[in-house]
Amino acid sequence: MAPSGSRSIKRSCQTVLYWIPVIFITLIVAWSYYAYVVQLCIESIDNIGQKIVYLLAYHVVFILFTWAYWQTIFTKPMNPLKEFHLSYSDKELLEREDRGESQQEILRRIAKDLPIYTRTMSGAIRFCDRCQLVKPDRCHHCSVCDKCILKMDHHCPWVNNCVGFSNYKFFMLFLAYSLLYCIFITATDLQYFIKFWTNGLPDTQAKFHIMFLFFAASMFSVSLASLFVYHCWLVCKNRSTLEAVRAPAFRHGADKNGFSLGLSKNFRQVFGDEMRYWPFPVYSSLGDGCSFPTCLVNQDPEQPTSPGHNPPPNKTVVGESHQFPAKPLRESQSRLLNSAPSWTENGGAEDKERRGTSNPAMAIENET
Repeated sequence: MAPSGSRSIKRSCQTVLYWIPVIFITLIVAWSYYAYVVQLCIESIDNIGQKIVYLLAYHVVFILFTWAYWQTIFTKPMNPLKEFHLSYSDKELLEREDRGESQQEILRRIAKDLPIYTRTMSGAIRFCDRCQLVKPDRCHHCSVCDKCILKMDHHCPWVNNCVGFSNYKFFMLFLAYSLLYCIFITATDLQYFIKFWTNGLPDTQAKFHIMFLFFAASMFSVSLASLFVYHCWLVCKNRSTLEAVRAPAFRHGADKNGFSLGLSKNFRQVFGDEMRYWPFPVYSSLGDGCSFPTCLVNQDPEQPTSPGHNPPPNKTVVGESHQFPAKPLRESQSRLLNSAPSWTENGGAEDKERRGTSNPAMAIENET
């Protein structure tokens, strides 16, 4: 068989394997729906009022949970814009240079007009050999997707997708609603689970569904709760999972709080300004994923600053005597630095124009 045919078969097998965790979760959820709706509510609950309340509340949580899960799986990860990719002439120039310092000079020339503040731990320009681009801040190459992903958090096998800038809000809501889903099932199934052990249920197949439903929901609740709390902490600190493991490096060195703007603005970066969109898995995050405002490095922005120390909003200050050059930030990101929190329930036309009405993950083409 030709090598190209072998590679094609290998890719097909990998694709099937990658979808196995998603299929597993889907089957578990489908069974839980049957066990709760049919076996518990319809077959085991005699009180009509209680049955209606349970079914209505369950379906609200179930719809929000499955909606968020769907969005997390099928929202395409965003890749860097064309301006971060090397031109044909720059690629040729870079290939001709065999010394690392000469290559860095070329990359520094390319990066000087881009909104980039971070470096490698050695102070070099962050460059992806496979995608042939200068990496935007918080962008990382995913070995599974084989692409550079904007504000990459991690590659999640349970959604068979990279969790990054385009779907991080959806991932947070997926964790929240899946936890709520499990807690709701555990709480409402508890009294019937107790009846199972006291022989208060009829000897039918429903009793076994009720028992296993309680065990599954309670066990998933524990694992989901720890994961959800951890990601809430990441949102509050404006860090990704990768940045929590290794702090982003600026020109002066690593700084774990380099992108943190304080609790409210960190939250707004992920969930947006308009409160009505927060509970729903619709895109409302601020920015474009390529540029991010930075705070005072070596200082937690949630702690009080020294009197009279007010740095320019588009600059990151290193110590007292050095400043990064101001780089162009996208408008919605600059707005985070210059404005106070302005959470609105309805949002005016100006907010809609700033935020945009479409998901940029659908608007930006895959460049790699």
